[in-house]
Amino acid sequence: MNNLTSAGDSISVVAPNGGLVSGSFYLVGTLAGVCARSGLQGEIVALKRYGVFTLPKAIGAAWTQGDQLYWDNTNKNFTKTSSGNSKWGMAAAAALSGDTTGSVALSGNG
Repeated sequence: MNNLTSAGDSISVVAPNGGLVSGSFYLVGTLAGVCARSGLQGEIVALKRYGVFTLPKAIGAAWTQGDQLYWDNTNKNFTKTSSGNSKWGMAAAAALSGDTTGSVALSGNG
């Protein structure tokens, strides 16, 4: 197949105002993923779209492995609350309601 340009596990984006920090999840326009390396505003940065990452978790609700997770772009964490948030993955492991991070398997699409 000569029209494949990428495996799709990461996608390059232009870092927005404030730049991007390696290891953090970002929503850039309608693209999202975990930043592979830090970049200043205007630099091209890769976002990892698939994989299992330890990422910020909303407190107050426990996760069961396999729960659908949504990115709360206002509070910058993953939550089980779908309203107003974008679906980006699932819980790769259980997490307690008081945990501030959780294991997130990214699905590559919102």
